[in-house]
Amino acid sequence: MKRFLIWVWPAFAFLILMGGVVEAVVRWDIVPSYLLPAPSQVFEAMIENREDLAQALGGTWLATAQGLLIGLILGQGLALLLNLFGFLKRALFPIAVFFQTVPIIAIAPLIVIWFGFGSPTVRASAAIVCFFPILSNALVGLESAKRELLELFRVLGASRWQTLVRLQIPSSFRTNIAGLKVAAGLAVVGAIVGEFVGGGGLGSLIDSARTQQRTDIVFACVILSSLLGLLLVGLVSLLERALCAWRPFNEN
Repeated sequence: MKRFLIWVWPAFAFLILMGGVVEAVVRWDIVPSYLLPAPSQVFEAMIENREDLAQALGGTWLATAQGLLIGLILGQGLALLLNLFGFLKRALFPIAVFFQTVPIIAIAPLIVIWFGFGSPTVRASAAIVCFFPILSNALVGLESAKRELLELFRVLGASRWQTLVRLQIPSSFRTNIAGLKVAAGLAVVGAIVGEFVGGGGLGSLIDSARTQQRTDIVFACVILSSLLGLLLVGLVSLLERALCAWRPFNEN
């Protein structure tokens, strides 16, 4: 707990300082509030619109978690296949890299056409965004087992499947967790982009507030989405401590 407070305190103090500066800048009319709302105005907007914000946050949270789970299953599953079959890796991994370079906002209209409006589009958008970090880290983890141990398994007559299950998968825990942390933050981004075009959640509320020039509500949604991302990363960190605390990072 002490280590956590030492890590969090500087960031918290910096946010308080920046909040005070923004509050003063807006109160002194240096910057108009419709461009940059004061923190107090954002807080008031959160109180006044708490029901709408809570409902939108719940929708985004559910879609993000579902999209992350889908991306995890697909990414891990494909990583296992690519590791088992080298020709598949040579054929499919460059395609995965190519699609990773395509901005999610560019294909969001296609996702709506394919999945329709609503939560299916949001889940698909979140899954697409977090798929590649999970896939790439899983592949690195599976290939990170020590060469000496791989040779030992071969000498002992272990099958390819036994080597994968008993050596490579356990050796990839830390790398998989690292990829899942990245994917957890990206899943929130993907979900909100999906909500911009598919409706619902914080993304839809941000778009509605934008048309009304309610920057205070926009900032409130941004804060909630950031907290959601931090929550997901924190949950993954707890999972890491539960599963991998006994395994040094460089043991592989």
